[in-house]
Amino acid sequence: MRIVVDTNIAFSAILNTNSKIARILLQPKSRLNFYSTEQLSIEIQNHKTKIKDISNYSDNELDRIITLITNKIRFINLKLIPKESYETAESLTKDVDIDDTEFVALTEHIKGRLWSGDKELQKGLSKKGWNKFITTDDLFERLVRRTK
Repeated sequence: MRIVVDTNIAFSAILNTNSKIARILLQPKSRLNFYSTEQLSIEIQNHKTKIKDISNYSDNELDRIITLITNKIRFINLKLIPKESYETAESLTKDVDIDDTEFVALTEHIKGRLWSGDKELQKGLSKKGWNKFITTDDLFERLVRRTK
């Protein structure tokens, strides 16, 4: 299964490496394939100081954890997403949350599911008939079933 990882999911995993979210991302025998756009890496770097302050990680710990999490995600250059997928995503997100356009476009392009904790985004896109989200609980349940 192809899963597009939204920024808030990655932040949650970095901030709590024992959470369900981190356990899903770090599961070694998972058949889940995680993707994101380079925007995620940029946002992590832009908010690194804030993450460090919240987490109380040392610089080395934070760098190690960011690497651990991001190594599980395949980063796709925005230029590789077809214009049609991007335009569809833009029309969906323009009055909901334009900052999530890349994640929706990538989800469309790879025919995947979007993993996001953004309730407003989910609500707004669901109203437009776009229901390609997957929840943390759904993913965790899949992992629990696979490891039994």
